[in-house]
Amino acid sequence: MLRGHLDFHRATLAMKCADLGDDELRRQAMPPSTLSLLGLVRHMAEVEWAWFRRTIGEEHDLPLVWSDDGDFQAAYDASGSSREEAFSAWQNEIEHARRIEREAESLDVTVHNARWGKDVSLRMVMLHLVHEYARHNGHADLLREAIDGTVGV
Repeated sequence: MLRGHLDFHRATLAMKCADLGDDELRRQAMPPSTLSLLGLVRHMAEVEWAWFRRTIGEEHDLPLVWSDDGDFQAAYDASGSSREEAFSAWQNEIEHARRIEREAESLDVTVHNARWGKDVSLRMVMLHLVHEYARHNGHADLLREAIDGTVGV
């Protein structure tokens, strides 16, 4: 059930970006927000990386996807990014996440999350990702509607 919901939200974000060019994907929300669809894709690549590879996979030595100095906000700056670059990185992180989930003994596998200062299970991570995607897909709804009027899932 968790995998199904997570994949649904991943697919929803991809759908919200479908048939748009780089300029449209980089179009920002109302000032002062710099939020864009491409920024959301880049952010979710970082989120997938942080929770699956770094936390559950314990690959602590890897730099962030978009920042060498640990700045999670750097992902939102899509001004110099392209669909190809962002979607390639995002799909790469999704594949790593799926591999980590597949290879886990159970959803109850628990590791320490240093950033939160507590132990977390794979189940909690997957639930957190569903929540994260759902929230950002709400942003994506508004961004896409402002671009060309497209609404719905």
